[in-house]
Amino acid sequence: MAVAFVNPPGIPEVPIYHQVSVASGSKLVHVAGQVAWDADGKNVGEGDLAAQVEQCYLNVGAALAGVGATFDDVVKLTMHVVDWQPDQMPRVLDGIARAAAKLGITPAAPASLFGIVALDVPEHLVEVEATAVLD
Repeated sequence: MAVAFVNPPGIPEVPIYHQVSVASGSKLVHVAGQVAWDADGKNVGEGDLAAQVEQCYLNVGAALAGVGATFDDVVKLTMHVVDWQPDQMPRVLDGIARAAAKLGITPAAPASLFGIVALDVPEHLVEVEATAVLD
């Protein structure tokens, strides 16, 4: 594997991801922000943040698979959530857990979550992008 995950001493451990990833591979993969569209371009989970997070992660998984990568190769995830409020975190975690169960993964890469005003279309509540490294 081209990625090692670390929780260095001196900073808090976060239960849903590691604080640092160290990549040693030779191919850098950037996955564009994925929204809650299915393979036919139809919006999934209108008004349902957990369902949209789940679809975003499934789309990231499909994008990675398309270039021979998996979530094990991901070194960084970034999530943008429209009108973010901290009380939405349980729905985000639910969506991640549902996607992880379907994909058979345990997301571990460092992650960032940003609250934003809007995405490309009003129905989209969240967008997830990924960076991966392959040997």
